[in-house]
Amino acid sequence: MNIVHKPTFSLSSKKFIENPYPLYEELRAIAPVYWNESFLYPGWYVTGYEEALEILKNKKFQSRVPIQDASGRYKSLTNVQNNMLLFKNQPDHQRLRKLISDVFTPRMVESCRPSIEKTVEELLEEIKGRKEIDVAADFAFPLPSLIIAGILGVPEEEMYRFKQWSADLLQSADFTRSRRVLKKGEETMAEVSAFFTGLIEERQRQPRNDLISRLIKSQQQGSSLTDDELSATCILLTIAGHETTVNMINNSVFSLLQHPEQLKELKEDSSLIDSALEECLRFESPTQMVARTASEDCTINGGYTIKKGEQVYVLLGAANRDPKKFSRACQFNIKRKEAPHIAFGSGSHFCLGAPLARLEAKAAVKALIPYLPDRQPVITDIQWRRLTGFRALKKLSITLENGAADKEASCYKD
Repeated sequence: MNIVHKPTFSLSSKKFIENPYPLYEELRAIAPVYWNESFLYPGWYVTGYEEALEILKNKKFQSRVPIQDASGRYKSLTNVQNNMLLFKNQPDHQRLRKLISDVFTPRMVESCRPSIEKTVEELLEEIKGRKEIDVAADFAFPLPSLIIAGILGVPEEEMYRFKQWSADLLQSADFTRSRRVLKKGEETMAEVSAFFTGLIEERQRQPRNDLISRLIKSQQQGSSLTDDELSATCILLTIAGHETTVNMINNSVFSLLQHPEQLKELKEDSSLIDSALEECLRFESPTQMVARTASEDCTINGGYTIKKGEQVYVLLGAANRDPKKFSRACQFNIKRKEAPHIAFGSGSHFCLGAPLARLEAKAAVKALIPYLPDRQPVITDIQWRRLTGFRALKKLSITLENGAADKEASCYKD
């Protein structure tokens, strides 16, 4: 039986954008899986960890493109989304994921370490002597943008486009989208597609040692990767790979600054960096929501029957704070040793770029730790982007630790 509940505020409200967790708790108190028609997008909203995990691993719940365009007004958006790994289902998902995984290997990710460390060192040099920085603009955005540009083979002078591309395309796929936002997203997607079409053609003529060239080589050797899938893969890696890491760095710094006693403990024991970052992922998950559609009638844990064609919204940020799975779930604890979070999803759609995001975030956060005062208040300005599906800071201005600017910029190294 569908549970009808009218929450006290909406998913697109300023109150939710700034702090979604009270609404998650309100919804979980009704049921970990519940039907809601009062939101703009009716469907099942999942706040329970076990229920979320079951749905993410169940192939009966299929991924879908965010924009259902019957009018044909958003051809660029829908064409690219239809060819993205993120929105593929079996057997195409398995085929495409294997093709990308054969190129985007753990060895390739590890080979990025020297470049990541060099970029971090350069970014630290740029903030030396400053009393205040915007973590988002000065650190979190440039690092992954430069790294993914290098991996793909995008000229460094073009990476400045990534920020606006990401903003436009994420907004057009989010619950907060409007017709104006969709129109802008369509224009941006056409621009991004044209950019990568040109870059792909250039690499076909003159291959280099980059990811695009290796994907083209696999095509030429008879792989089933289509031209549209190749272009969509480049766009996905640019937008999703960049966006996830930006949010992970920003949210990690934000979480540590909000808990100065934990930051002080991390300063005193750098061996806690890995568990600290995993707790940051759990506590402020970069991706807050993923959508699925039931391909047939399904009954999941707790006896909830979801009918074929019904929409399911898995609230990762809520599941990662489920008190049934995590003790003192709403408390930040860098020494937490419990069940793994699902910030990167689970099952066949587990984030392909998770190892790279972790590698970049670890280098960035570890480097910034000496700069972060373990006292309050140090955040001078904070602005959240108006997104429902992502926990994304637009601005995080902070006062730096006295004398930190003169410290050796080698603390990020293992």
